[in-house]
Amino acid sequence: MENREVSLRCAKVEDAARLVEIYSSYVLDTAVTFETDVPSVAEFERRIKEVLEMYPYLVAELDGEIAGYAYAHRYRERAAFDWTVEVSIYVDERFKKHGIGRMLYTKLEELLQAQGITNLYACVAEPNGEDPHLTMASPIFHKKMKYDLVGRHNEAGYKFGRWYNLLVFEKFVNEHPNDMKPIKPFNQLQIDL
Repeated sequence: MENREVSLRCAKVEDAARLVEIYSSYVLDTAVTFETDVPSVAEFERRIKEVLEMYPYLVAELDGEIAGYAYAHRYRERAAFDWTVEVSIYVDERFKKHGIGRMLYTKLEELLQAQGITNLYACVAEPNGEDPHLTMASPIFHKKMKYDLVGRHNEAGYKFGRWYNLLVFEKFVNEHPNDMKPIKPFNQLQIDL
């Protein structure tokens, strides 16, 4: 990673094929995601458009190649959850352990804070003992990023012929006053990356 430039930018629909390429190994080889079929490029294009209507969707480029991505989406549909999002991150295996995940999450949190979001949640798979499809890397990462473990859904996901727990991590990025203002859609913020 020495002498290699990492930059962050907003995702574009045209990034979908590369994002599917990164995500496919998570779907096919790991229990990091409970998705079991690799989405099509068209489906990823739809997801990118949908997220960007309201929330940040970021990519990290290393020397011009997308090395990872992170985004936020609505946590629950009820109006009282308007200030709460779920965050997700995926980094190409070749570029892990070089700070790209930290860069993505730090910028994502900054943008969500500027929107007026208060609560971030990360739903993270946990293995039941030694597992060829899942390590504790994601829970460790979220703890390093100052997320608190606030819940566990035991044996919530079934993949690769085994059951996985789902951990819920939480982080507050804004205060919780009693006179909450509506959040600002991401596409209306005047922020440079």
